[in-house]
Amino acid sequence: MAGFRNFLNSGHSPTLFAAFLYFAFSCCIWVLNGAMAPFISETFGLTPAQKGLMLSVPIIAGALMRFPLGVLSQYIGRKKATLVEMGLIGVAMLFGFFFVHTFSDLLAMGVLLGIAGASFGVALSLGSGSFPPRHKGLAMGLVGAGNIGTAVSVLVAPPLAQAFGWTTVYGLAACAILIPMVVMVVFAQEPPDRDAHASFREHIACLFEKDGWAFSLIYAVTFGGFIGLTTFLPTYYYDQFGVSKVQAGQLTMLAAFMGAALRIFGGWISDRWGGVNTLTVVLLTVAATLVACGFASGSLVATTLLMLVCFAALGAGNGALFQLVPLRWPLATAVAGSMIGELGALGGGLVPNAMGLSKQYLGSYAWGFVLFAGLAVLMLGMLRVMQIRWTRTWAEKGGRARSA
Repeated sequence: MAGFRNFLNSGHSPTLFAAFLYFAFSCCIWVLNGAMAPFISETFGLTPAQKGLMLSVPIIAGALMRFPLGVLSQYIGRKKATLVEMGLIGVAMLFGFFFVHTFSDLLAMGVLLGIAGASFGVALSLGSGSFPPRHKGLAMGLVGAGNIGTAVSVLVAPPLAQAFGWTTVYGLAACAILIPMVVMVVFAQEPPDRDAHASFREHIACLFEKDGWAFSLIYAVTFGGFIGLTTFLPTYYYDQFGVSKVQAGQLTMLAAFMGAALRIFGGWISDRWGGVNTLTVVLLTVAATLVACGFASGSLVATTLLMLVCFAALGAGNGALFQLVPLRWPLATAVAGSMIGELGALGGGLVPNAMGLSKQYLGSYAWGFVLFAGLAVLMLGMLRVMQIRWTRTWAEKGGRARSA
């Protein structure tokens, strides 16, 4: 406890809290269509492929919008950038409340939901910016735990949609975003560090390195799997097992909460055991549980338990990968982490599409699970090859930090 108190005193903890709240609300709104998918699908009579497209659009849009928001923060500051984004989120929610009447409108709403998904890089940089280098990893981990907002979304949105109608939930979200805006204005301050004020060339530098692509592809499985499955699971539980729309959200919440909570644990265990070792176990677990889910499609209990294990691994994998980022890019951690986060999030758009196409053209969701499990195995093979050079250059065996 004393160590954590020292950590909080070493930086500006109100800004850390404001960044966490901002990221949590953003994640909550980002997956809103996924949380309400059974209601939306019933309204428009969507095919499995259309469901997959609807669910993938916000994920892809959010990933693509992360870089522009990061550039904006260069010019006006990170705190002001968050306020601009939250203002745009409020406008987007009002569009959903007043103007979503067709499937085309719904896809446009998905693009607007991507505004909320753009928050990752700025949130982490804002929250960790006032902390010294030795504590930036923990600060980034605490802000990153704001992805627990996805669990809140799938828990809260379905009952609200059932009680008031799913378009009304957009209007309620427009009001709710005022909470983190007020907290940001009152409590946050612009951090004094200069790490976020990098040039365009510095931002994209890791794209010209094999390690940058390797990290991004692994993150596409860990975080992409987390956000993609969180978005898709309410639809899967409702269609596959015939549970109620509210129950589908509650079951998804259990898995999403597990993934969000285990992110911090993944970073902690990686400090001690090594990020490479942790990711090896993570990718093996993800592949095994997803294949098992494909064969357990007749059992709600087995699927739920397997998803809990899968999400625990995905959450730990997110933390483990970002334990390695500051080791590989010690002088540009926030910049490299932001770019990896942007590219990695694109992987989440693959999951709903793969599942929807699998169901529509192959008659079962199982092949969607198998496809993503195969990607996890490919990333594991790449990791084991790349780590040979990593442990000779910038990391100890297993992916631990090198001692001074």
